[in-house]
Amino acid sequence: MQNRRTFIKETGSLVAGVSLFPHWVQAMEDRGKPRPFGIQLYTLRNELPGKARELLQQLAKQGYTYIESYEGPEGMFWNHSAKAFKEYLDNLGLQIVSSHCEVQKNFEKKVVDAASIGIKYLICPWVGPQPTIESYKRIAQQFNQLGSICQKNGIRFAYHNHDYSFKPIEGQLPQEILLKETDPLLVDFELDIYWAHYAGQDPATWFANYPNRFKLCHVKDKSRAPYPKEGYQSVDLGTGSIDFKKILPRAVKQGLEYLLVEQEFYPNGSQIEAAAAGASYMKRLRFG
Repeated sequence: MQNRRTFIKETGSLVAGVSLFPHWVQAMEDRGKPRPFGIQLYTLRNELPGKARELLQQLAKQGYTYIESYEGPEGMFWNHSAKAFKEYLDNLGLQIVSSHCEVQKNFEKKVVDAASIGIKYLICPWVGPQPTIESYKRIAQQFNQLGSICQKNGIRFAYHNHDYSFKPIEGQLPQEILLKETDPLLVDFELDIYWAHYAGQDPATWFANYPNRFKLCHVKDKSRAPYPKEGYQSVDLGTGSIDFKKILPRAVKQGLEYLLVEQEFYPNGSQIEAAAAGASYMKRLRFG
């Protein structure tokens, strides 16, 4: 039978443990909180045409709070006027914060449409590999001009990278040329973390070396082993090789504002399932 001394010792330890429990809970909470996150609709590119309204409903239920659109087969607003698209998103509790677009065609109209519904960024998604550093310098000046058009309408312009801008030309990295030759008052950047990593770069270094230039990012994981299809190695968030728990909280402190899930290859399921996996992962991330 348990004697009195043993009982007091064990119950005393229990009481001490209970008294410390609130402090343990607070310590866990102090480690940080989740942050709102969005999705680049290109993740659902095969499923969106004709089903945009249905899929946007599903994204809202998955926990996304904002979206980044692109000029797909049904336009930036998916067979809606800009106003009607915003109204539909408002009803779902979603916000469109940005869109990729073709910047060489009707750009001023796109800027006006975007500004009319509160889109914060229009983004050039691709310029393609260039033969010389001088070519990238000319592109940087074009970006300044596009940024000026956006600024006059109260929105921002940004550039989204692929791997080619991280491959040296004439001993220089095109991505650095674009950053240095563009006016920070006119041009921001969206770091596609996957493509930077794919090119052998450390995304954390770029956020640290260029604070407040990367205002948006694509949160896209890279497989631990290569997949042959189209050279893509994009996998569900949290199953690949990129340490987002290390990269993203620091990047936010260095000026990153918008975290956008994206996926390009789907070894484990459908595109909407990939979006669900991305949302689940982002809910678990903590930001101090």
